[in-house]
Amino acid sequence: MITVLTQRSIFRWVHIILAVPIVGYVYSPFENLPDYAPVVRYIAIPAMIGTGLLMWKGHLLRRLYSRRSTEENA
Repeated sequence: MITVLTQRSIFRWVHIILAVPIVGYVYSPFENLPDYAPVVRYIAIPAMIGTGLLMWKGHLLRRLYSRRSTEENA
């Protein structure tokens, strides 16, 4: 079982790693933008939003999930 601290650390590193393509997209020459655009638009930004939300409000999701699992077992 993964602890909350390990899970948060994993989300933090995924969030940081996914920032690299966005930085490349912002600072790349205009001719290279079509190469970066699909990766940034459809993978990096949605994943960064997801990991950011999980780091921010993940405790509420864990609480909601634990309540549902205890209700199903009762």
